[in-house]
Amino acid sequence: MTALLERRAGRATAAGPPPGLRQRRRRERLVVLSFMAPVLLGLVVFLVYPLLASVYFSFTTFDLINAPQWVGLRNWRHLLEDPNVRKAATNTLWLVAVLVPARILGALGTGVLLARFKRGSGLYRTLFYLPALAPPVAATLAFVFLFKPGTGPVNTLLADLGVQGPLWFNSPTWAKPSLVLLGLWGIGDLMIIFLAALLDVPKEQYEAASLDGAGPAHQFRYVTLPNIAPVLLFATVTGVIQTLQYFTQAAVAASVASGAATTGGGISSTFGYPEGSTFTYPLWLYVVGFRYGALGYANTLAVVLFVVAIAVTAVLLRRFRSFA
Repeated sequence: MTALLERRAGRATAAGPPPGLRQRRRRERLVVLSFMAPVLLGLVVFLVYPLLASVYFSFTTFDLINAPQWVGLRNWRHLLEDPNVRKAATNTLWLVAVLVPARILGALGTGVLLARFKRGSGLYRTLFYLPALAPPVAATLAFVFLFKPGTGPVNTLLADLGVQGPLWFNSPTWAKPSLVLLGLWGIGDLMIIFLAALLDVPKEQYEAASLDGAGPAHQFRYVTLPNIAPVLLFATVTGVIQTLQYFTQAAVAASVASGAATTGGGISSTFGYPEGSTFTYPLWLYVVGFRYGALGYANTLAVVLFVVAIAVTAVLLRRFRSFA
C-alpha cells in the first residue's frame, strides 16, 4: 500500500501541480504585481531611468540648449586630471571621517545619559531634539553669527575667560571643525533613534550580566552594543551617504562668512571660502553643472559620487555581518 501511494505521489510531482492550483497561483502573482506596480513604476521613472541617463550623458557634452554630442571617455579623463576634484574629494572625505563618527558618538552618548534620567526626562529629550527641527539654512546662518570672530557671543565669552577665540568659519584651519560643531549641535534626529533603541534593550540582560560580575563598561560592550548594532549600522550608512552629499551647510556658511551673501547663480562664487577649505564634492558638481554649464562633465561627477556611495554602503553592510 505504501509503495502504491509513493508511486502516485511521484507521478503527481513529475506532472506538476494540478491546473486549478497553477491558475490560482498565477492570479495571486498578478494581484501582488498590481499592488506593487505604482512603486515599481516610480522606481523605474525616478531612479532607474535617471541613473541610466546620467551614465549615458557622462560620455557626452551638452548645455540644455544644444543636443548632446558623444565625446567618449573625454569627461572621464578630465576627471582624473581635475585639481578641483581632488580638493573637493579631500574635503568631503575629511568630513566623512570626522563628522560622521562625531555625530554618532555624540548622539549615542546623549541617548545613554537621557536613558538614565528618571525625573524631567521628557523636558530634556525635547530640549536636545529641538535643534534638529531647525531648517539647515536658518541653523547655519545662526551658527555663523554665533561664531563670528569680531562680535559673536562665543568669542566674546572666550575673551571674558581670557582665551582668544579662533576665526572659526573665516579660518582655513577652523572652517571644517566649525562645520563639525554645527553637525553636533543638530544631533537630535540621531539621538532620538539611539534613545529608542537603548530603552528597548531587555533589562533582564543587564541583571544577568550584573550577577556575573560585569561592570558598566562590560555591560555596555557585551549587552548594549549587540542590541543596538542595527541602529548603529543605520546611523553609519545614512550618515556617510548624507555627508557625501554635504552641500547646504557648506554653501551657506561660506557665503555668510565671506560677507558676500548672494542668491541665485552668484552664490557659487563664494563656495569653498576660506581658501577652498569648505569646498565639498557636491559643491564642485553644482559649479560645473550650473555655473559653467558643462552638464556632461557634471553627470560624470554624479556617477562617480553614486558609485562611491554604493561601494561604501556595501562595505559597511559586509563589515556589519562579520561584526554581528
